[in-house]
Amino acid sequence: MHPSDQELIGLLRNERTRNLAFSQLVTQYQERLYWHIRKIVLNHDDSDDVLQNTFLKVWKNLDSFREESSLFTWLYRIATNESLTFINSRSKRQFAPLQDVGDYLRNRLEADDYYDGTEIQKKLQEAILTLPEKQRLVFNLRYFEEMPYQKMSDILDTSVGALKASYHHAVKKVEEYVTGNE
Repeated sequence: MHPSDQELIGLLRNERTRNLAFSQLVTQYQERLYWHIRKIVLNHDDSDDVLQNTFLKVWKNLDSFREESSLFTWLYRIATNESLTFINSRSKRQFAPLQDVGDYLRNRLEADDYYDGTEIQKKLQEAILTLPEKQRLVFNLRYFEEMPYQKMSDILDTSVGALKASYHHAVKKVEEYVTGNE
C-alpha cells in the first residue's frame, strides 16, 4: 500500500528518509505520469526521456514545493512543462522554423515501433495533432485522462471557463477531422 501524499511529503522533507520516499514517489506516480507524457509527446522513447527529466526536476525542486497544490498537481505540472519543452526543442532542432509542431509529432508517431493502435486510433491521434498546443493538451487531459476541469485548472494555471471553451473547440475540430468534414 502506498503512503498518502501528506505522508510522502513528510518523508521527502526528512533527510534520513528522503531517498526511500523518492523511490516510493516514483513507484506511485511513474505509470500515470508516463501515460500523461505519452499523450503529449506520442513516442515511447521520447516519453521515457521526458519522464526521467520530470523526476530529475522533481528531485532537484523538492525543497521548493510549497504545498499550495497537491503533490499530484505539482507532478503533473512539471511533467506537462517538461513535455512541452521537449516537443518545442526537438521540433526547432529538426525542422525549419515554419514547420508545425504537429508535423513533428505526426512523424514521431509514425516512426514509433511501440505504437500499435488501430486505424481509427491513428486517425484520432492525427486529428488531435491538428489542434493548437493548448487545445491538444486540454483535449488529452479531459478525453483520455477524464481529468476534472478544476484539477486541470490547477495544473495548467488557466481558468475553468477557458479550459471548457478550449475543450469544446477541440472536440469540434477532432469530430470534423475524423468524420471528414474538414
